[in-house]
Amino acid sequence: LHPKYFEMSSYRGSASHPWHDLHPGEDSPNIINAVIEIPRGSKVKYELDKDTGMVYVDRILYSSVVYPHNYGFIPKTLCEDGDPLDVLVLMQEPVVPMCFLRVRPIGVMGMLDQGERDDKLIAVHADDPEYSGITDISQLAPHRLNEIRRFFEDYKKNEHKEVLVDIFENSVVAKRIVCESLDMYQDHYVPKKHRHTYTKDAKVEEPQADAVVTTDAVEQKKRKIENVA
Repeated sequence: LHPKYFEMSSYRGSASHPWHDLHPGEDSPNIINAVIEIPRGSKVKYELDKDTGMVYVDRILYSSVVYPHNYGFIPKTLCEDGDPLDVLVLMQEPVVPMCFLRVRPIGVMGMLDQGERDDKLIAVHADDPEYSGITDISQLAPHRLNEIRRFFEDYKKNEHKEVLVDIFENSVVAKRIVCESLDMYQDHYVPKKHRHTYTKDAKVEEPQADAVVTTDAVEQKKRKIENVA
């Protein structure tokens, strides 16, 4: 081999890992970074390979559905399933896999995937003018939330896998979950003397709108509570 090859290779450092090396954001949990794995409108289930930091094609969705919004994860977070916190990002355009952008958490959708907790953070692109005034999930049209719910209820049906979707919670709950997942990552991956406690130190901004989600599921839960009372 030409000596120049060895000279060039000596400059190559280790590749950065989007989960472990990207900062979650200076204003976490109000504005956070998100890495997009799957663009809106895709039927391809791209997924982060946690060992290499590369994106691989996990599968093509078995059902006749496509992702309704850009989908990815929050760096330096960890959830009970051993994965980073999932996020669905509402914005005007689809984006390419493994890019990152700033998002504003506005809510969270509770979900059980084959009996395992797998909540989905709902966020808007912080630098998209169409969504600049959206601070809470209650400001979205109920039909938008029903579309998201229906996608996750259906996308694994032809794989004979059970997915149960719970209610949508507001931005305050969403930001609390972000902080908890950031702390779980710190506990698992960061040496004790270098840890930062997000649940204790973060300044959480309150939503501007009343955090009331008017989906059918929430109305049913309200009626159940009223009946018990």
